[in-house]
Amino acid sequence: MNNRALSFVLRVPILVLMIGGLAQAQTALEPDQVSPDFLSNAHQNSLQVTPRGHLNGQSHARFGISDIDSIANFNRHFFTDGFDSAGNPNRHWFTNTVGNPPQMGGTTTFQAPVVPVSLDLLDFNGQVRIVNGHPLHSDVTPFIQPSIDSPVFQNFTYSSSGVPTQFTDAVQRAEFFNEAKSDWHTLLNPSVKTARIMKIPRGKYSFSLNSDGSCCRFVLVDFDTFVNLLFPTVATDTTTPVGAAENAGDITTKDISTFLFPNTFLFIGQVSNCCVLGFHTFDFEPGDASNNNLVRFFVLNYSSWISPGLFRSPDVLDVLALSHEMAETFNDPFVAFDGIHDVTPWWLSPNGNCQNNLEVGDVIEGLPHQTFPIVLNGFTYHPQNEALLQWFEFEVPSSALHGAYSYPDENVLTAVSAVQNAGCQ
Repeated sequence: MNNRALSFVLRVPILVLMIGGLAQAQTALEPDQVSPDFLSNAHQNSLQVTPRGHLNGQSHARFGISDIDSIANFNRHFFTDGFDSAGNPNRHWFTNTVGNPPQMGGTTTFQAPVVPVSLDLLDFNGQVRIVNGHPLHSDVTPFIQPSIDSPVFQNFTYSSSGVPTQFTDAVQRAEFFNEAKSDWHTLLNPSVKTARIMKIPRGKYSFSLNSDGSCCRFVLVDFDTFVNLLFPTVATDTTTPVGAAENAGDITTKDISTFLFPNTFLFIGQVSNCCVLGFHTFDFEPGDASNNNLVRFFVLNYSSWISPGLFRSPDVLDVLALSHEMAETFNDPFVAFDGIHDVTPWWLSPNGNCQNNLEVGDVIEGLPHQTFPIVLNGFTYHPQNEALLQWFEFEVPSSALHGAYSYPDENVLTAVSAVQNAGCQ
């Protein structure tokens, strides 16, 4: 991708002027600056992020994960032939889901803090870098309210609910449609918390400027560096966005928290190996006498707002990453941390992903019609369609709403994956 982009710039400089603006066309690019159309051939990638923290605690219980201080959750199980991660045959599988069991009915509401995180791109001297007179500070502020106003947090009308509801609740209701009570809902109550800044050292990022030369059209960050800068190094660390939010009380173990970034995408190893648009995980910290010494699980996601025109696919924009990660959090809040819950039979998705975990967004990412456009308050949002639990259970026919395997667009997945050997070999 990188070579192709560079050759395009050299052959057709006038198009760079038209696309990127006068400020970038008239000045030479910095060594770590990329052209405005650099992402046109990039692909969204998924990656499971190992929970981070300073005290490990693992447990297994039938009615929710026990012996942790975290969000409400419930367990289920199903039977189907498959192989575990080590290649051993297995038939009995366990799931873990956010909220309360659908048979109970009623509404479970989670506080959903949104922590806005802007970027300071540093120079070799540790100060904010200046390029052509502009500081390399990427501000998340313009994307906060559009995210709060999105279907992830606001109500819309869906076929799975008798009343308008939020996007992820609608997906859950489709999944458990034939066993849930009519008043069963799992909702998010968003609130914007103290804004934070992530300072990224030079050599660990690349960037593209806006047409007026200001920062930034988008920023690409080394994955390992980003993760290390996001999470606290010790429980009392207030220098990282997660650590600062935890210690300030902006996020708690009972919340589902979002760390919102401005057009911030992650690469693995080299900048051409891009892009991770978001991930969900949890930070675990030690308990104390106030919570009976239970290990604390802070469930959270990093999600980037995606401005239009960055990627070749016209539907990779706005809240695609946020909806993807929130839906996966609902279905796999603790990212299969104990090696039991939400480990599934191996599956091969239509987009070629081979996995054995219950990641409902990964199945659909990159497929045609992967998003479900929704108009709210005059803005068209693009939440991602999600795979339903029945797809992972190889359930034929599906017990979900209308026998579906995906939602809200029930036509994205029309059949389960073929049964796979370990590693899809």
